[in-house]
Amino acid sequence: MSTTPQSSPLDAQKRTVLVTGGSRGIGQAIAQTLAQDGFQVILTYNSNPEAAANVVAQIHELGGQAAAFKLDIGEAQAIRDFFAQEIKNRVNLYGLVNNAGITKDGLLLRMKEEDFSRVIDVCLKGTFIASQEAAKIMTKNRIGRIVNLASVVGLMGNPGQANYVAAKAGIIGLTKTCAKELAVRQITCNAIAPGFIETDMTKGLDEETRAKYIEAIPLKRMGTAQDVANACSFLISDKSSYITGQVLSVNGGMYC
Repeated sequence: MSTTPQSSPLDAQKRTVLVTGGSRGIGQAIAQTLAQDGFQVILTYNSNPEAAANVVAQIHELGGQAAAFKLDIGEAQAIRDFFAQEIKNRVNLYGLVNNAGITKDGLLLRMKEEDFSRVIDVCLKGTFIASQEAAKIMTKNRIGRIVNLASVVGLMGNPGQANYVAAKAGIIGLTKTCAKELAVRQITCNAIAPGFIETDMTKGLDEETRAKYIEAIPLKRMGTAQDVANACSFLISDKSSYITGQVLSVNGGMYC
């Protein structure tokens, strides 16, 4: 496990939110928005240190505090080591946003077992391990916010994504169970299920497929990363203190 900080030392007392996969797309928007909300932000990345450093620099330019660390969310022991070395007793962990995810698409009859397992390891098992480690800290503090990124496909299914759909549906069940277990310590756990959002994952869609998706969206547009970040901002904030175990769909009405 290798962690590479991209900034000066963090404030040990300031409320901190950890955003996995925070170097681009939805994760980047969430990290920047939470920093604007006044939180100290720690973000993780896996393969693009330059992008992560840029996010941290942008947060600093706006007067916020942030740091980035390299972490493979698909490696359970790496997550545990990261929490032990960089989070526990080093920062005041208030929130966790489980955003990191990957896709390895393929039809059910052709999907390789290793592709199924890798997506489950990153999207679902990584969310479980990170939540488990964060909860150990939050239960001692008797307060915390966990927000898990699910997906509209976890609610409705999607051809060619058996692995990703299974992981995102699993996140919804995991969220509801964590909410019930952790509520006694005033820790909330909610999920956001984005619809079709303008990200690197959707840029590769051909125009015909894009038009088909937009036609199925009542608001007749793709969502933005900021749309999702705004929902996450609410669920991390004190305004959502009596909301837990819920799935907030940010999908333009696509699946209601």
